[in-house]
Amino acid sequence: MNPLSIAALTFGVIFLAELPDKTALASLVLGTKYRASYVFAGIAAAFAVQVALALVAGSLLAMLPQRWVEGVTGLLFLVGAVMLLWPKGDEEDEGHAAKEPSSNSFWKVAGASFVLVAVAEFGDLTQIMTANLAAKYASPLAVGLGAWLALCAVGGIAILGGQKLLKHVPMKVIVRVAACVMLVLSAFSLGKAIVG
Repeated sequence: MNPLSIAALTFGVIFLAELPDKTALASLVLGTKYRASYVFAGIAAAFAVQVALALVAGSLLAMLPQRWVEGVTGLLFLVGAVMLLWPKGDEEDEGHAAKEPSSNSFWKVAGASFVLVAVAEFGDLTQIMTANLAAKYASPLAVGLGAWLALCAVGGIAILGGQKLLKHVPMKVIVRVAACVMLVLSAFSLGKAIVG
């Protein structure tokens, strides 16, 4: 697969998985309270850090034999699909409240946005998926760029008009499409692991 195709595949998978995520909701809330460009700068920087960590994890995973990599990534995609489809309670969002910035200056708003998203995304499904894709394809730059652009796109959409999108596309549909994509990727990877 060429790097552009890998970046496009990564973008699609991460974009769909991030739409129903708590980070999109946090971006939406921050975007309604503070200047959109300040919030976006903070979340984009946080996403860059999270993608870089995922690429390092994926590079370590890629050191395993290829059949093991396929098996592990297949299982992790399956876990990701289950996580998306599993009913969530409201208690999940309680631990991700951020202290509101004391002023509306760029550094305070961007800093608060950065901290909120960096903490919320750590070990998140999309970070795990990015590590999987980095391990599966020997093109970390393409995977990283696709993942970062997808995360920024979802954050931007959430900041600028998340409520309008949800009026036209139910969250359940978005979650089910993302889960189906992950199930297909899981089956493909597991099939390659078994066949060799």
